[in-house]
Amino acid sequence: MTTMKTISQLFDLTGRTALVTGARGHLGRAFAEALAEAGAKVVVSSRQRAQAEEFAGSLGGAAAGQHFGVELDQQEESSITAAFSELLGRAGRLDVLINNAHEPLGVDWRTVTGEQFQQQLGNLTGYFLLSRLLRDHAVSCSRGASIVMLGSMYGVVGSYPQAYEGICIASPAPYHALKGGVVQLTRHLAVYWAADGVRVNCLSPGPFPGPAAPPEMVERLRQRSPLGRMGRPEELKGAVVFLASDASSYVTGQNLLVDGGWTAW
Repeated sequence: MTTMKTISQLFDLTGRTALVTGARGHLGRAFAEALAEAGAKVVVSSRQRAQAEEFAGSLGGAAAGQHFGVELDQQEESSITAAFSELLGRAGRLDVLINNAHEPLGVDWRTVTGEQFQQQLGNLTGYFLLSRLLRDHAVSCSRGASIVMLGSMYGVVGSYPQAYEGICIASPAPYHALKGGVVQLTRHLAVYWAADGVRVNCLSPGPFPGPAAPPEMVERLRQRSPLGRMGRPEELKGAVVFLASDASSYVTGQNLLVDGGWTAW
């Protein structure tokens, strides 16, 4: 009779290496801290190496002191390739990828240029290229891997125009196109890579406004939320560890929405 794994064993990431792109951001910080707390050695990326290394040094967990940073610009394929090569040279392996980095665009549908729109979609290209590098690495090592794409509730539903009217720009159209693409790319890669033991899932946060978000806009969003409040970054920690770990070993191609019920309307 096979012994069933305990909850602690299923969520344990000890001995695994995880890359979190954009780890110094509003939500990326919570992802990196969660994976470190679950036992993983965490590699954080930033376009500024010094800042990535500094943040990595602040992470705790069982692998405290072993976390490190790499310089990575996901809009540049050569930077992605170089960073991945450096990571393998320093860590020797990669088991988990959290595709979180995002170069924002503060332009709405009224004024966005074609070039700006294409640049925003370049974030998705970066997600794909990194994911493929991990898939190829996992196959070469005959080892499985878990990829978590960062989507958004706005990759599933349209925005709430009244939340922005008279306060700030409308939710950018390229952002919605990007996040919808993230959700669909997740499904596509999941079915192609399942036989390789590489799971691909999407984590889609709902309203998790950062400190700089206009208070009046946040209040309008709060009134729209079924739970009547905004999300806190710590409320994504359990979800990201679930998708990264063996706790979700039979889950692939899925989009996990953590949105306070927003998309249930």
